[in-house]
Amino acid sequence: MDKIEVSRSTAWLRVVTLAFAAFIFNTSEFVPVGLLTDIGNSFSMETAQVGLMLTIYAWVVALMSLPFMLMTSNVERRGLLVKIFILFIACHLLSFIAWNFWILVLARIGIAMAHAIFWSITASLAIRVAPMGKKTQAISMLATGTALAMVLGLPLGRVIGQLLGWRVTFLVIGGFALGTLVFIMRLLPKLPSEHSGSLKSVPLLFRRPALVSLYLLAVLIVTAHYTVYSYIEPFIRSAAAMGDDYTTFLLLIFGGSGIIGSIIFSLFSNKYPTALLITAIMLVVLCLLGLHFAAAGRTGFALLSVVWGMAFMAIGLCMQMKVLALAPDATDVAMSLFSGIFNLGIGAGALLGNQFILRADISNIGYLGAILAAASLGWCIYIFRHYPEQLGRA
Repeated sequence: MDKIEVSRSTAWLRVVTLAFAAFIFNTSEFVPVGLLTDIGNSFSMETAQVGLMLTIYAWVVALMSLPFMLMTSNVERRGLLVKIFILFIACHLLSFIAWNFWILVLARIGIAMAHAIFWSITASLAIRVAPMGKKTQAISMLATGTALAMVLGLPLGRVIGQLLGWRVTFLVIGGFALGTLVFIMRLLPKLPSEHSGSLKSVPLLFRRPALVSLYLLAVLIVTAHYTVYSYIEPFIRSAAAMGDDYTTFLLLIFGGSGIIGSIIFSLFSNKYPTALLITAIMLVVLCLLGLHFAAAGRTGFALLSVVWGMAFMAIGLCMQMKVLALAPDATDVAMSLFSGIFNLGIGAGALLGNQFILRADISNIGYLGAILAAASLGWCIYIFRHYPEQLGRA
């Protein structure tokens, strides 16, 4: 980062800018979850077919995160963020005018490419611009941006889509991205690439068994989660037989609970890093197991959504901090791999969910997710016992 000292308020404003950028990117990634039915209706397609768009987006991020990060490893970070946002905005305009489903998919691929670079560099940038001694809080604020994407972005995007059409939702996201770009250009200093790593870093990172084990854990638990969450909108509307308004309310509840999860992480991650991660995964297992039964009543479903959203947010934050701690010499490479692997899980989950609801009753999809989540819990307990020193202190 630049050597000029800045006030704590300016430093925090920079972190907030990056957190809002995270909000914009995650809103764009998640908002189709709440619009699958509307998009399908506009193109005369089944919801399950439209759901493949989620898999395509996630797998583009998974495949391109590391190559793009390596291609830009020596690029000054502020300028790189500006270029990412220009691509992001242009692709949202294309989404708005998409005249068929495959043009929409093409626009989503462009957004996914921007996403691949953004999440490879943002966590380390937040740490760099944060006030001294506030690294954990900076990461937690990024997580709050992610949580707000679900608590505000996804439900509001769904409401806009219902009132004005799903195309307007993408146009509004592009407008907010333009405003965020202005703040990035005015607030962030020039940020030369630091500790980004290189292609040589990749085999070195894969020689760290604790880190590789953590990556595998990410694939398992993210796949489990998104097998169910990718189709939560049609699940609520059909399996739970709840209306559009309650569907929006539950998406709001789920996202809001993510903020609680980020607060819990900031309070307890330093003192109980292992117990927090294991407990959070256990809660996801229980929530997915109970999804079918909770769908019978609105109160039960709302309570389950709170616990589920809170737990999954804590999981993502715990793993992100451990990746950064296990690879301090190549943070951008490690985070690009983590982002790619995370999105590999999103795509795999969306695809598994797609195949399940084409062949079985969607009301039972929680059981499939629970099986995968239970496997991730077993793997988590195993690796923490096998690598107690590396993972316990990370």
